[in-house]
Amino acid sequence: MTDAFPLQWPQNRPRTASRKRAAFGKKVRQSGQSYDTHEQLTVADALFRLQDEIDRLGARQYVLSTNLEPRLDGLPRSSQREPADPGVALYFHLNGKPHCLPCDTYDRVADNIAAIAKHIEATRAIERYGVANLAEMFAGFTALPAPGAKRPWREILGLPPRPDWKGSGPANDREQIETAYRIKAKRCHPDAPGGSHDAMAELNRAREDALREVGG
Repeated sequence: MTDAFPLQWPQNRPRTASRKRAAFGKKVRQSGQSYDTHEQLTVADALFRLQDEIDRLGARQYVLSTNLEPRLDGLPRSSQREPADPGVALYFHLNGKPHCLPCDTYDRVADNIAAIAKHIEATRAIERYGVANLAEMFAGFTALPAPGAKRPWREILGLPPRPDWKGSGPANDREQIETAYRIKAKRCHPDAPGGSHDAMAELNRAREDALREVGG
């Protein structure tokens, strides 16, 4: 699982050398005024925009990773001092595949969050032309595992998260695990096309972790 704090930047994405001030903002009309003023977005403002776009996208299992300490719900808390590194990385699953949208173009966390929201909004708009679907347009943002990261055994075995995969008890769970293991082993074995010793070793570890968790 990707950590919300501190920032977990994707290993395949270079960092921005020189950040700039964003043009994002909001219009605010003070009491008694007849005109709007332009103010900077707060983190809360940006999170509201991002949440709306995540819901429209249909993303699942999302984590917003920043250098701001998170609230109890895992999202960054407002009213904190701007960190030295204002980068933001949104990790999520789309159609069952992990993706990451990172942004450190701007010098404020709120603006980098807002930029990701704008990117999702623009990508959804492009889909309406019918040239490519969302999965195809987000293919370039497939998330790579962090160095040394260990994938969850359910992901390796191809079993859905709880409670969908769980049966009537430990015996049933072990049977599903062993069945998934045998299916995957045919593909991961070094003698199989596309298989390798590393893939088989990862599969064996996943089986051991799975059986240990269900009491096997």
